[in-house]
Amino acid sequence: MSIAALGSHRATGRTITEQFHAFDARNPHVYRALERMTARRLAASATRVSLKDLFKDLRRQLPYGVAGLNNNFTALYARRLIDNHTHWARLFELRRRAA
Repeated sequence: MSIAALGSHRATGRTITEQFHAFDARNPHVYRALERMTARRLAASATRVSLKDLFKDLRRQLPYGVAGLNNNFTALYARRLIDNHTHWARLFELRRRAA
């Protein structure tokens, strides 16, 4: 496998990061919802937050789901939340990115 193929999606040829930015640009309400949901959990004394759990809750809350909400985006949304709310860094467990 070539290095260029690592981290790219087979169907589109785009990396997960590229897919994430395209999705996020089309669906800014998803980030705002994740922000609100994280703030609510923090207000309820949560010490850890799972983005995968937030994704599940978000899919249930929205009447028709969110087309394209890919579980591969959880780490990217977690990093974005931390970038915008540095005091939330302790809530999310992040791993080193390969790419």
